[in-house]
Amino acid sequence: MPRLFWKFFTIIWLTLAAVVVVTILFVNAFLTPPFVPQLEHQKRQLVLDLAQNVLARDGEDAAAHFVGTSEDTAPLGLTISRVADSGACPDQNTIETRAVLKDGVCYRISVSEQSGVILERLAQLMPWLAIMVSSAIAAAALARYLIRPVVHLRDGLSALAHGRFDVRIGDRMAGRRDEVTALAHDFDATATRLQELQDTQQRLFHDVSHELRSPLSRLQAVVGVLRQNPTKLEAMLDRMDREVERLDALVGEVLTLARLTMKSGLPLQTQMLDVVDLLNEILGDAAFEAQAREVSITTSVDGVFLAEIEGELIYRAFENVVRNAVKYTAKFSQISVLCEMTDDLLTVRVVDQGPGVGRDELERIFQPFSRGSHAMPRGGYGLGLAITRQAVERHGGRAFASLPHGGGLAITLEVPRKPTGHGLEGKLARSA
Repeated sequence: MPRLFWKFFTIIWLTLAAVVVVTILFVNAFLTPPFVPQLEHQKRQLVLDLAQNVLARDGEDAAAHFVGTSEDTAPLGLTISRVADSGACPDQNTIETRAVLKDGVCYRISVSEQSGVILERLAQLMPWLAIMVSSAIAAAALARYLIRPVVHLRDGLSALAHGRFDVRIGDRMAGRRDEVTALAHDFDATATRLQELQDTQQRLFHDVSHELRSPLSRLQAVVGVLRQNPTKLEAMLDRMDREVERLDALVGEVLTLARLTMKSGLPLQTQMLDVVDLLNEILGDAAFEAQAREVSITTSVDGVFLAEIEGELIYRAFENVVRNAVKYTAKFSQISVLCEMTDDLLTVRVVDQGPGVGRDELERIFQPFSRGSHAMPRGGYGLGLAITRQAVERHGGRAFASLPHGGGLAITLEVPRKPTGHGLEGKLARSA
């Protein structure tokens, strides 16, 4: 058993025992009828007096008949015996014996001293024995009830410390409904979040290494070509510039996603900004870039929506969505941007006319390095929507995808006027 169990057990046991002992002493001090030992003593005295009177008055036969037939004398071990045939009796009157002279014969009447002592001692010990046993049982049960969830929590934390994030303890609470059970469920939510972060980290390492391998392989190929044919230096330098730019873009997006993940438990550096004005600035730049693919952007973005946001994060969130729409929409198509405002929430919906994604991929495209199975390679590394979701969720909003009836893909962003929860605490609160 843990040391904490024995501490609980000892404290509870001593407390219960002390309460019962005090109660017995109080009752013993103020109770009018005598306790069992006193009653037993009085009973022995009464039986001895009766036997002495019967013997002195009616003789030995009557006294023997009294001893043999009385139900009250049997448990006491009452006996009558001759001491001596003389004209006198020694003075042997004690608590347990009587000496009686009858017809010149000295008789000794006695009760079993052992029986009386045993009964008296049992009577004295029974309350204390009952106190010790009952208080020990109650203390053990209560200590076990208190210590069991603590042991489960200790085992769970030990598992987390050893990297086992799949451990759960909420189902071990055996139907409890108290603060300890709530703590166990919070532990499960924390373990779930840590497991998600671990899975994301491992997947990120794998995907980053995979994405870095392609441009590095091309750079190695360029070096090999230059070693064989140095006259192609100019063309190969241009190719190397493009690969270095891709590497720089990849590293920049990975660092952005890493910063968002690491700072998920820190407060936002917010300021009051007009989100609609920020969105219009992004749409203006995107419309200029869309001309190269003869894509038009229709907008329904008006009004003012002042919100406490971290401007850089929200800018990156909107920019990634709009640029993805320009990149993947079909040539000569339209991109529609719709904006709805309530007192506390701004909803922006960006709809393109690209190849879209499968219905089972609507959540997966928000994971790092994930693209739709129908997406054509347009550069990029599948980090934009992951950054978007992280940025919006840190403000307490939502980012999700849907499939419009006319085809393509719709990305919806919801930004609250004030952050309602950010980082790990907010996510745990939503999952609890």
